[in-house]
Amino acid sequence: MKPNTKSSITLPPEEFDLVLELKATLDAKSNVEVVRRGLRLLKEVTDRESLRQAYRRDSLAVRESLKQEIEELDSLVAEGLEDR
Repeated sequence: MKPNTKSSITLPPEEFDLVLELKATLDAKSNVEVVRRGLRLLKEVTDRESLRQAYRRDSLAVRESLKQEIEELDSLVAEGLEDR
């Protein structure tokens, strides 16, 4: 793809008004800048959510194996204390 590929999108009036509102709020130079910033933010949020889900899944897996190991070692806690 060329470095600067032209594209055209059609937005409903409400969404175009939102672009114009954000352009003024963000002091963006163009409508395209607003769309680019929105796309980058969407990508960051999506990537973060994917990481969050991966950490949650892995944490649950580790928790289960750790729980089993603790149960196996639990019987050793008082080992050797009877002699005292």
